Formats: sequence, C-alpha cells, structure tokens
Amino acid sequence: MTSDPWTPGEGGSEDKRHAPATLRNRDAIAAGLADWLPAAGIVLEVASGSGEHIVHFAAAFPHLDWQPSDPDPAGLTSIAAYRAEAGLANIAAPLALDASASEWPIDRADAILCINMVHISEWAATVGLFTQGAKLFQKGAPLILYGPYFRKDHPTAPSNLAFDDSLRARNAEWGVRWLEDVTELAQTKDFALAEVREMPANNLMLLYRPK
Repeated sequence: MTSDPWTPGEGGSEDKRHAPATLRNRDAIAAGLADWLPAAGIVLEVASGSGEHIVHFAAAFPHLDWQPSDPDPAGLTSIAAYRAEAGLANIAAPLALDASASEWPIDRADAILCINMVHISEWAATVGLFTQGAKLFQKGAPLILYGPYFRKDHPTAPSNLAFDDSLRARNAEWGVRWLEDVTELAQTKDFALAEVREMPANNLMLLYRPK
C-alpha cells in the first residue's frame, strides 16, 4: 500500500518490489522512530508493502524485533526477498495480515508502525488498526502512523489536494483522511493522540498511545 507505483527491485528482480518514496522518506521516519519506539520488544509493521522500510529500520534499531506484514501475496514475496537479502536476525518472516480483519495472526506487539496505508485503503482498515492495536498493546505503547493528512485550521498543500483527487478516482473509498477523524476513531478505542510531527513533502507522523 503505497502512493508510488511499484517498480522491479535492484537487478530487475521480479520478487523484490521498489517504492521510490521509500528512499526519500526512510531517514526522516527513522529520526522520528528514534524518539518514539520502546527500548525493547516487538514492532509490528502493518502494510509493509515492498519490505524496504522494515529492512532499513531493523538495521537502524537492532535492539528491537521487527515483524513485517501485508495482505498482498506479491507484497509478502517482496518482503521475504528483502529480508533474505538483508540477513538480519531481528526481522521475522512476514505475516499475511489484513488490517480490516476481525482477527490478526499475532497476539502481542510492543509498538505498531503503519506507513502510507490509511489513505490508500478503505476506512475499515484504519478501524481495524486501532481495534486490534488495543488488543495487542500494554498501556502507553506507541501506534505510529505516517502519511498525508488534512487538518482543520491548517492550509492544505495543493499537492495533497491533487493526490486526494487521484486516489478517489482510483477507488472511491480511498483518500487523504482528516486528522481529526482518525483521532476521533482512536479515542473510541481508548487511544490518545500524543504528538503530531511535521514531515517532508507535506506528510505527518502521528503518535497515538493507549490510555
């Protein structure tokens, strides 16, 4: 789930996908993660996409165990290929996980990371993210989102308006979400918005924690 079209990975690999935005945003995201991730435990990445992000973060945060996941079989293949290439002991085999499902194939996590899924999936996926996160978490654990959002009382970048139009043209249930709507949903699942961080290219990084 990404805003960029997939391209073959390095060497033209048919297994490895490549999302160009990953190379542009991974270091900025990692800087935020350094402030928000726990000192130890399991980080579940929901909608890992190509697998490029989680390999980068696993190398940057070797004290954490990283669990990739995705609902797309081709995505799972790509994640497995990047994982095998990286050879890092702290990346688990990817899970087939649909964020909107009533049950997830994991019973514990110490943090959840979800990059560029909320706007390119049905709203039910975001509902599932907070619903299942509430089941997996201890109080105070971080649920971290990254992507574009609209905000009341904040000017909207023309690029995000155009992006929203393109998403809705592809699928009427997709689209850039309002931060206030996501936070209202989070509150119904006993999460509180702890921090909003401005990111490059008109994106936001959001930190939610269970109350």
